[in-house]
Amino acid sequence: MWDERYSTDEYIYGTQPNDFLAARFSEIPQGKVLSLAEGEGRNAVFLARQGYAVTAVDASEIGLRKAARLATQQQVPLQCIAADLTEYDLGIERWDGIVSIFCPLPSAVRREVHAKVVRALKPGGVFLLEAYTPKQLEYGTGGGDNADTMQTAESLRTELAGLSFTHLEEIEREVVEGTYHTGLASVVQAIGRKEK
Repeated sequence: MWDERYSTDEYIYGTQPNDFLAARFSEIPQGKVLSLAEGEGRNAVFLARQGYAVTAVDASEIGLRKAARLATQQQVPLQCIAADLTEYDLGIERWDGIVSIFCPLPSAVRREVHAKVVRALKPGGVFLLEAYTPKQLEYGTGGGDNADTMQTAESLRTELAGLSFTHLEEIEREVVEGTYHTGLASVVQAIGRKEK
């Protein structure tokens, strides 16, 4: 599905970074950052422009080719890895930051990935996430139609045990990112730090 969605010259989620990431990225320590389900590169390239050493992982090679093209256009280095998140090894205490922006994984898979995230962050490392909540189904402005791939503050608190949250809230906000995120939305935002 994602290869098909990305197989157009247009950047379907735009080339500008996610608003929440753009507003709060400085809470991620400088160093190595992993961007999960990065797609076409808008968030990874933004972080690379801020001086981070960024690795973008996504299941879609077509999406990552567009990410690499965007990085070249903006003259920043970007490592792209085509991998399924169910199989990708995030490592142990490897990353200063990990970013997840609208990554719609089935809950069983997501729980495993979030456990890997906690292990993969260095002490003092930060996980930054924005995701749709199940209430988003009432809005129909993005995120698909499967509540199981959506998240809540409560689910994040449970799945990311081991992180201390400096920010965790469910809000309504305008999300306008390319073709598929198009208006008022119900989202959860999280910033969690691994204790030193």
